[in-house]
Amino acid sequence: MAYRQTAAVEARLKDNRSRILDAARTLVSEGGWQEAQVASVAAAAGIATGTVYRYFPSKAALFAEVLSAVSQREVDVLTAIAETDDTATGRLHTAVATFVLRAMRDPRLAYALIAEPCEKEIDEARLTYRAAISEVIRSIIASGQSAKEMRSDIQPDIAASVIVGGFMEGLIGPLSPLSRHQHPDNENYQREVAMLADQIARLACASVAIPSATIRQISRRRS
Repeated sequence: MAYRQTAAVEARLKDNRSRILDAARTLVSEGGWQEAQVASVAAAAGIATGTVYRYFPSKAALFAEVLSAVSQREVDVLTAIAETDDTATGRLHTAVATFVLRAMRDPRLAYALIAEPCEKEIDEARLTYRAAISEVIRSIIASGQSAKEMRSDIQPDIAASVIVGGFMEGLIGPLSPLSRHQHPDNENYQREVAMLADQIARLACASVAIPSATIRQISRRRS
């Protein structure tokens, strides 16, 4: 007769796995990939180091899942924005600004997710979710083109790649552990972050906006 796990055992295994992932995420948020070692994760989760390897075959596999879980939440947030009834330009601005604001809430974690050197397995997960974010932005641009809100002479997938690459590159300096300007509880810092988010979002929207000369030509034709 095949062995079947009881509900209690399944719950305990699931709980252990969740505790490992939560501990790993916290350690990455505090010190990045390099500082988050398996032994540290085990200690933070209150389990033996060997137990971690029962759930994850390697450190890279563990942290690739941490990256995937956190990144999926960001994809879900952007997808919800993309599905609102706002104009395409409004949705693009909100999506980019929201990504920036959320990243700046936890700069050390966001830096690890976006730019910190890491193992190949973690980087592959990073590229997967960067592509997923680009797809959300592409869908907004495509809808903007269909509604004649955005320029039609560019390919949505290329524009999305440029925009996502641009706002992630624009965040590297502000998110870097070397930055001396990260004071999340400071009102001036919060204003600076809001300004940063708005400026990056405005640049993203400007890159796909219909040129003003074209708008004037369209207006003349209609008149």
